[in-house]
Amino acid sequence: MSESGEPRVDAARAHRRFAGPSDLHLHSDHSDGTEPPATVMAAAHRHGLRTVALTDHDTTSGWAEAAEATASLGMTFLPGMELSARHEWRSVHVLAYLFDPDDPTLRALTERIRDSRLTRARGMADRISRDYDLHWDDIVAQTATGATVGRPHIADALVAKGLARDRGDAFAGILHPASDYYIALYAPDPVTAVSAVTRAGGVAIIAHPAGRAGLLPARLTRDMLDAGLAGYELGHRENQEPALARLRSLVAERDLIVTGSSDYHGLGKPNLPGENTTSDDMVARIVDLGSGSDPVYP
Repeated sequence: MSESGEPRVDAARAHRRFAGPSDLHLHSDHSDGTEPPATVMAAAHRHGLRTVALTDHDTTSGWAEAAEATASLGMTFLPGMELSARHEWRSVHVLAYLFDPDDPTLRALTERIRDSRLTRARGMADRISRDYDLHWDDIVAQTATGATVGRPHIADALVAKGLARDRGDAFAGILHPASDYYIALYAPDPVTAVSAVTRAGGVAIIAHPAGRAGLLPARLTRDMLDAGLAGYELGHRENQEPALARLRSLVAERDLIVTGSSDYHGLGKPNLPGENTTSDDMVARIVDLGSGSDPVYP
């Protein structure tokens, strides 16, 4: 059932409404993208997409603008988010779809992450300012209204001040985890993150799960699946073999959802909308499984 009490869209009907390319991993300037949500949706439309999800890091603040934009463009919008998690030294990103944004447990988790992100950014800014001509106001000037300040905004400030060539250069140098300026971000363990999304009626998918760091440990994977993990983003430019082949086997064995997405960030990354897409069948499965919020149809 939807929040309004109406029956949810069944899988067959969803399949018809999602005909056309779908990209379920897009970022706006409400987190670390460089464009407002409406501009991101317009870019997706220009690249031929017809179903999209806005998945800003640890926030839903861009949903309303994105939904309004997609409706005007004749596109379907899936409310989403990329929830930060951490296993030991490694960042794990949990894509969450169709969850209840007012769920108290999930909201408390995202608020704690955002608070940590702000505290971390201030601490890193203080450290950097000891050696470089960079100050907090320079960083805030690179941040959209309502967005949580993070490392990408520090990177943009470094670029604006001529202290780095681009974001990549900033992340490879001053902002690198091995740098003396780096401060770790609080993030829950992946099982906690997946459980919070699932209990909020959402669908949890691990983003770019076969990158350079390799696969997560088998025990942790089992625990995430037991907590409700629904699938993996296998279509992503950062995924690599042979880890990707091992995940394909797991997906087939457990009949998990498979997505493909761009991870678009505007000028923040070279990724382009629609460079990887999700099949209609898989989008329909996400909609059939999610119960915390509904897609927004044109």
